[in-house]
Amino acid sequence: MSLIRVVSYNIHKGRSLGGRDSLSDLRLGLHGLRPDLMFLQEVQGRNEKHGSLHMQHEFLAAALHMDCAYGCNAVRDRTDHGNALLSRHPILSFENQDISDHRLEQRGLLHGVINVGGREVHCFVVHLGLFAASRIRQIEVMIERIRRMVPDGAPMLIAGDFNDWKDRLAPLFVQQLGVYEVFAHAPRTHGTMPKLRESIQQLRGVLRGESQQQIREAMFRRQSYHINQLGMEGTNNLMPAPRTFPSAFPWLRLDRIYQRGFAVRSARVLRGRPWTQLSDHAPILAELELP
Repeated sequence: MSLIRVVSYNIHKGRSLGGRDSLSDLRLGLHGLRPDLMFLQEVQGRNEKHGSLHMQHEFLAAALHMDCAYGCNAVRDRTDHGNALLSRHPILSFENQDISDHRLEQRGLLHGVINVGGREVHCFVVHLGLFAASRIRQIEVMIERIRRMVPDGAPMLIAGDFNDWKDRLAPLFVQQLGVYEVFAHAPRTHGTMPKLRESIQQLRGVLRGESQQQIREAMFRRQSYHINQLGMEGTNNLMPAPRTFPSAFPWLRLDRIYQRGFAVRSARVLRGRPWTQLSDHAPILAELELP
């Protein structure tokens, strides 16, 4: 069994919400998370204006001793940016597919295959469009690629900035791909106060002489009936993904990690300092077990 720490983060081209160069501080913050796998968006591969912001994926990968793959999406006169996959496990192959839906937005889908304990895990880094119709078409392109290139039942991770603030895409992922958002299966959404019912359940377990592990397992079984799955007629019911944007006061639910073939040990949004000073998005950190 392999335990991996997965981070999904829109790094805002290495600048804070206020426009300050935050790449060096970002490196330190990510190092402290001890990530095994990172799905990064708005990464600058080229910056001829400011050398300190050039080749950000290689800068972070070297500092964290990780393999890296970069997919260039948006090309400007003296800069470009896109998605990046960083991994402590070997990256066996990768390809960036253009999924731009119109001329106003350049979007790409970075598909990498990594080796985790002898098993191939397919990883997709995404940053979807700002328009709902575009996002639907981009997801359809991704679904077609997955059906064509990913073996049935193979472990898979899809993470990034989905711009899906109304949570409309989750049913498509469940119906078409059998993947689920990590907070749907996490034993608890970290960073929130426990509900009164949960506190009472924990107290009852203590009074019965149960161990903390037994209490957590019992709570997980109860919560498994209330996860972000499909309802009777394909409707997506129950709790939405957590808020991640803007980082200083998260209000919109933009960022996600979807998984297939993993057990979710924990999932949380990282709020407060230093994250409010590093990007306009808050990162997501999940601990996943690959049986």
